[in-house]
Order: sequence, then C-alpha cells, then structure tokens
Amino acid sequence: MADQNSLQSRQGRIIAWWLFAVAFMVFVMVVLGGLTRLTHSGLSMVEWRPITGWLPPLNDMEWMRVFEKYQSFPEFQKVNVDMTVTEFKGIFWLEFLHRLWGRLIGLAFFLPFVFFLTKGWIRGSQITTLMGLFILGGMQGGMGWFMVKSGLVDRPDVSQYRLAAHLLLAFIIYASLLWCGLNFWGAKQSKNKALLELRRLSWVLVTLVFITTFSGALVAGLDAGLSYNTFPLMDGDLIPDGLFEQSPAYINFFENPITVQFDHRVLATISFCMVIYFWFLAQSIVGNEAPMGPIHWFFAAVCGQVMLGISTLILAVPVTLGALHQAGALVVLSLAIWTTHYLKKNK
Repeated sequence: MADQNSLQSRQGRIIAWWLFAVAFMVFVMVVLGGLTRLTHSGLSMVEWRPITGWLPPLNDMEWMRVFEKYQSFPEFQKVNVDMTVTEFKGIFWLEFLHRLWGRLIGLAFFLPFVFFLTKGWIRGSQITTLMGLFILGGMQGGMGWFMVKSGLVDRPDVSQYRLAAHLLLAFIIYASLLWCGLNFWGAKQSKNKALLELRRLSWVLVTLVFITTFSGALVAGLDAGLSYNTFPLMDGDLIPDGLFEQSPAYINFFENPITVQFDHRVLATISFCMVIYFWFLAQSIVGNEAPMGPIHWFFAAVCGQVMLGISTLILAVPVTLGALHQAGALVVLSLAIWTTHYLKKNK
C-alpha cells in the first residue's frame, strides 16, 4: 500500500510539472501578446489559418503576397501607407511568433495528456477538468482571431471589449493550470484553523486581480494609458472632469478613456489596500503558528506591481515597462492562486 501511494505521488508530481510547464508557456504567450500590442504588430497577419499556418513566407514572392493582403486593410491605408515590405517584416514576425507559440502550447498540452490518459495516471473528474482546459485553449485561439478581425474592418484598432475578453480568458487558463498543478503536486496546505479563516478573503483578492486585469485591458484597448501621465492626480485633480461625458452613463466605464484609466487606478488602489489588510490580518491571527511564505510573497509582488504600474503610467507606457507590467499582473495572479490553495481546507 505504501509503495502504491508512493507511485501515485510520483505520478502526480510528474503531471504537476507538466501543467506548470504549460502554464509557463501561457505566461510567455501573454507577454508576447503584450509586446505585439505595444509594438502595433497584431494586425500584420490578416488571415487565420489555424491548421496550415505553421510556416512563415519562405521567399520574396510569398512575402509580397502577404504584404499585398496587408495593404488591403485599414492599418496600412490609414497608418502605415508608406511602409515597405522590409518594414512590414518587422511587425509580421512578432505576430507570427505569437500565433506559432499558441499552436505549440496546444501540442505541449494535448500530447502529454493523451500519454497520461493511456497510462491511467489521470482518471475520473481529473480527465474532465483537463479536457475542459484543452477546450478553453482552443476557444482562446478563436477569441484571438475574433479580436484581430475587429481591427480589420473600419479602423486600425482592435475592440477593447474583445481585447479584454482575450486577456481575461488567458488569465483564467493560466490560473486553472496552476491550480490543477498544485492539486496534482499535493502542495502543502495549512492545517491551522486560524489561518483557514483567511480563505474567503483570499478568494476576494483573486477576484479583484481578475477585475483589475480586465480594467487594465480596457486601458490598453483604448490607449488610455497614453494620456494623464501623472500620479496620483489626473489633469491636476484627484477626480478628473469628464468622467461621465458620454451617454448613456454606463458606457463611460468601457469607452471613455478618462473613466477607464480612472477606474483602473481606483481598482488597483483598492486591491493594494486589501492586500495590505490581508497581510496584516494574517500576521495578527496566526503569528508564528504557521508558515506565512505564500502570503509574504503575494504581498511583495503586489507592492512591486503597484510601483511598476505607476512608473509605466508616468513614463507614458514605454514598450519594456508595458510588457513588464502585464507580466507583473501574471506574477501577482500566480501568488494569489498559491496563497489561496495554501489556505484551502484539507479534506
């Protein structure tokens, strides 16, 4: 019996390492997506060929064919009308790498999944959960193209709604991979009753991370971070004018750059204050009775993300800081998931 338990534990660790590796690939994918957006490369590929699009153009004739297709769409006609084929290659490669990496993630998930399934290492509800993750990954590919299509019609910008949905789905997939990986790993969970009282609050914090991420995607979609580059004031005021200048009023939360940036600031501030409260509460409740490693790391990551966000805003969203800020959001989510799993009640 002991040998059987040891074998299952070893199998679980192997599956966990696989899920963590796929999660890391998703992490890289999100960063690549951020770089694609920040460098305005996302609309360079105007075709979606999920099955046959593994190879880039291989000769001058193919490059000209792809470039001529690009010339038929708004980004070239309204923004890059003087672009040469050589300059086009510069934006094409990043988007191509982004899509290729997505395909590789699909293979990196599916092939080991089939192996573990045939070996009998996963069973019951585990199969359903992992199949659900694979389906979500496929949906993410479709969502990405749905987003790109919105920038190929009238204006050379993708819909902020579709951008936010695309990013949020990536975060959901990433968080699910981490959670499943921790379950298979058999990650240590707290047995301290006092610390378990923090469990509900940790779920609130995870929810806040997702909501703040969604608002950040709206900021990116509207290029709202390129204006009002001061902190904590906006246009010299704590609460700027023009928050509700559009009608109906609710549309301002999604389409008014002033309101969208203001909302992101407020949500980030609320999240930061809640994490500070959570950190102090954990120390006052638990003291030295249980390890606090995940909670300390979560607190440190949130502090770093706040400073990174302010720097990104003040410097008007340089590409490097913009990409780091998006990566920082994933780091915060990772530690929020780890913390919440640590506080999960043992059965």
